[in-house]
Amino acid sequence: MARRTLAGGLAALALAGPATAVERVQVTGEMIDTWCYFSGVMGFPESVTGSAHHTCALWCAAGGIPVGLLADDGTVYMVLKWEGDAAVTGGDAILEVQSDRLVADGALHVRDGVNYLIVDRVVENLGLVNRSHEDFDVVPPFAIPEPQK
Repeated sequence: MARRTLAGGLAALALAGPATAVERVQVTGEMIDTWCYFSGVMGFPESVTGSAHHTCALWCAAGGIPVGLLADDGTVYMVLKWEGDAAVTGGDAILEVQSDRLVADGALHVRDGVNYLIVDRVVENLGLVNRSHEDFDVVPPFAIPEPQK
Protein backbone atom coordinates (compact mmCIF):
# COMPACT_ATOMS: atom_id res chain seq x y z
CA MET A 1 0.00 0.00 0.00
CA ALA A 2 2.78 2.45 0.95
CA ARG A 3 4.63 1.65 -2.26
CA ARG A 4 1.53 2.37 -4.37
CA THR A 5 0.90 5.67 -2.48
CA LEU A 6 4.52 6.72 -2.99
CA ALA A 7 4.36 5.81 -6.68
CA GLY A 8 1.10 7.73 -7.06
CA GLY A 9 2.60 10.77 -5.36
CA LEU A 10 5.67 10.66 -7.58
CA ALA A 11 3.51 10.33 -10.68
CA ALA A 12 1.46 13.35 -9.63
CA LEU A 13 4.63 15.38 -9.15
CA ALA A 14 5.91 14.32 -12.55
CA LEU A 15 2.64 15.38 -14.19
CA ALA A 16 2.71 18.73 -12.42
CA GLY A 17 6.00 19.58 -14.08
CA PRO A 18 8.40 22.30 -12.98
CA ALA A 19 7.03 25.24 -11.01
CA THR A 20 8.29 27.79 -13.51
CA ALA A 21 10.59 28.27 -16.43
CA VAL A 22 13.51 30.53 -15.62
CA GLU A 23 13.68 33.70 -17.67
CA ARG A 24 16.62 36.11 -17.71
CA VAL A 25 15.41 39.66 -17.13
CA GLN A 26 16.72 43.14 -16.54
CA VAL A 27 14.42 45.19 -14.30
CA THR A 28 14.58 48.93 -13.60
CA GLY A 29 12.81 50.17 -10.51
CA GLU A 30 12.92 50.95 -6.80
CA MET A 31 13.78 48.64 -3.92
CA ILE A 32 10.76 48.58 -1.62
CA ASP A 33 9.52 47.38 1.73
CA THR A 34 6.87 44.83 0.73
CA TRP A 35 4.99 44.84 4.05
CA CYS A 36 4.09 48.52 3.89
CA TYR A 37 3.58 48.41 0.12
CA PHE A 38 1.08 45.52 0.13
CA SER A 39 -0.56 45.85 3.56
CA GLY A 40 -1.67 49.46 3.28
CA VAL A 41 -0.72 50.01 6.92
CA MET A 42 1.14 53.21 6.03
CA GLY A 43 -1.17 54.49 3.30
CA PHE A 44 -1.52 53.91 -0.40
CA PRO A 45 1.35 52.22 -2.31
CA GLU A 46 2.81 55.43 -3.75
CA SER A 47 3.17 56.85 -0.24
CA VAL A 48 5.52 54.10 0.91
CA THR A 49 8.25 54.65 -1.65
CA GLY A 50 11.23 56.94 -1.87
CA SER A 51 13.17 58.80 0.77
CA ALA A 52 10.05 59.64 2.80
CA HIS A 53 9.75 55.91 3.59
CA HIS A 54 13.45 55.08 3.59
CA THR A 55 13.95 54.63 7.34
CA CYS A 56 10.95 52.32 7.61
CA ALA A 57 12.17 50.32 4.59
CA LEU A 58 15.54 49.86 6.33
CA TRP A 59 13.95 48.71 9.58
CA CYS A 60 11.65 46.26 7.80
CA ALA A 61 14.45 44.75 5.72
CA ALA A 62 16.70 44.50 8.78
CA GLY A 63 13.87 42.84 10.68
CA GLY A 64 13.26 40.17 8.07
CA ILE A 65 10.41 41.60 6.00
CA PRO A 66 10.88 40.49 2.37
CA VAL A 67 12.21 43.16 0.05
CA GLY A 68 10.89 43.78 -3.41
CA LEU A 69 11.80 45.55 -6.60
CA LEU A 70 8.99 47.80 -7.83
CA ALA A 71 9.51 48.04 -11.58
CA ASP A 72 8.76 51.18 -13.57
CA ASP A 73 5.70 49.45 -15.07
CA GLY A 74 4.25 48.78 -11.59
CA THR A 75 5.19 45.10 -11.42
CA VAL A 76 6.53 43.98 -8.02
CA TYR A 77 9.28 41.37 -7.92
CA MET A 78 9.89 39.60 -4.60
CA VAL A 79 13.68 39.42 -4.23
CA LEU A 80 14.84 35.95 -3.18
CA LYS A 81 18.59 36.37 -3.52
CA TRP A 82 20.86 39.36 -3.87
CA GLU A 83 24.17 39.25 -5.77
CA GLY A 84 25.34 36.06 -4.06
CA ASP A 85 24.28 37.18 -0.57
CA ALA A 86 22.42 34.30 1.06
CA ALA A 87 20.67 36.59 3.58
CA VAL A 88 18.53 38.94 1.50
CA THR A 89 16.70 40.46 4.46
CA GLY A 90 18.89 41.82 7.18
CA GLY A 91 22.02 41.62 5.06
CA ASP A 92 24.21 44.69 4.66
CA ALA A 93 24.10 44.53 0.85
CA ILE A 94 20.31 44.85 0.69
CA LEU A 95 20.26 47.59 3.31
CA GLU A 96 22.60 49.67 1.16
CA VAL A 97 20.09 49.76 -1.70
CA GLN A 98 16.74 50.11 0.10
CA SER A 99 14.70 52.89 -1.55
CA ASP A 100 17.29 53.19 -4.32
CA ARG A 101 16.33 53.18 -7.98
CA LEU A 102 18.41 50.63 -9.82
CA VAL A 103 18.78 48.34 -12.79
CA ALA A 104 19.00 44.68 -11.76
CA ASP A 105 19.88 41.68 -13.90
CA GLY A 106 18.72 38.27 -12.80
CA ALA A 107 16.54 35.20 -13.06
CA LEU A 108 12.75 35.56 -12.97
CA HIS A 109 10.55 32.80 -11.57
CA VAL A 110 6.77 33.14 -11.69
CA ARG A 111 4.59 30.94 -9.54
CA ASP A 112 0.93 31.35 -8.62
CA GLY A 113 0.95 34.86 -10.04
CA VAL A 114 3.90 36.02 -7.92
CA ASN A 115 7.13 37.28 -9.54
CA TYR A 116 10.29 36.11 -7.78
CA LEU A 117 13.65 37.59 -8.73
CA ILE A 118 17.12 36.24 -8.06
CA VAL A 119 19.34 39.27 -8.58
CA ASP A 120 22.67 38.19 -10.01
CA ARG A 121 24.01 41.68 -10.60
CA VAL A 122 23.14 45.32 -10.12
CA VAL A 123 23.88 46.84 -13.50
CA GLU A 124 23.45 50.40 -12.26
CA ASN A 125 22.45 52.06 -8.99
CA LEU A 126 20.72 55.36 -9.75
CA GLY A 127 20.53 56.38 -6.10
CA LEU A 128 17.88 57.11 -3.53
CA VAL A 129 14.45 57.98 -4.88
CA ASN A 130 13.79 61.45 -3.49
CA ARG A 131 10.20 61.83 -2.44
CA SER A 132 9.25 63.80 0.59
CA HIS A 133 6.30 63.89 2.93
CA GLU A 134 5.17 67.02 1.07
CA ASP A 135 4.67 64.78 -1.97
CA PHE A 136 2.31 62.40 -0.18
CA ASP A 137 1.44 64.13 3.10
CA VAL A 138 2.36 62.54 6.41
CA VAL A 139 1.91 58.78 6.42
CA PRO A 140 0.40 57.02 8.16
CA PRO A 141 -2.47 59.48 8.66
CA PHE A 142 -2.70 58.62 12.36
CA ALA A 143 0.80 60.14 12.77
CA ILE A 144 -0.70 63.63 12.42
CA PRO A 145 -1.25 65.05 15.91
CA GLU A 146 -4.69 66.30 16.82
CA PRO A 147 -4.85 70.09 17.29
CA GLN A 148 -4.86 71.22 20.92
CA LYS A 149 -8.09 72.92 22.00
